[in-house]
Amino acid sequence: QVQLVESGGGLVQPGGSLRLSCAASGSIFSINNMGWNREAPGKQRELVADITSFGNTNYAESVKGRFTISRDNAKNTVYLQMNNLKPEDTAVYYCSAEVLSESGWGSEYWGQGTQVTVPS
Repeated sequence: QVQLVESGGGLVQPGGSLRLSCAASGSIFSINNMGWNREAPGKQRELVADITSFGNTNYAESVKGRFTISRDNAKNTVYLQMNNLKPEDTAVYYCSAEVLSESGWGSEYWGQGTQVTVPS
C-alpha cells in the first residue's frame, strides 16, 4: 500500500504565499514523476505542475512564474511553493506520484487533497 498525504493548505489573501507538501510512504521501490493537480467546484481536475525524478519540471501556463515545484527524493516528498496567489487559484490541491514497487509493478497514486482558498 502507498499513501500520499498533503499538508500546507489554508486561506491566504491575494498576493500571499503558501507552501504545500506531500509525503509518500508505504511499499515504494522508486518514484518517477510527482505532481500537483487542482480541482475547483464544478470544474475538471487540471494539472498545476509536475516534476521528474531528476528535477525536470512542467507548469500550467496560469501558474508559470508564480509557483515552483520541487522534491526531496530521500524523503519521497514533493513541494509546491505558491507565490502571488490569486482568487482563481482557489481549489483543492491533490498530489500524485508514479510509484514503482519492488515487484516491478508501477501505479499512480493520489493524495486526499488540501484546500487552498484565496478570497476575492
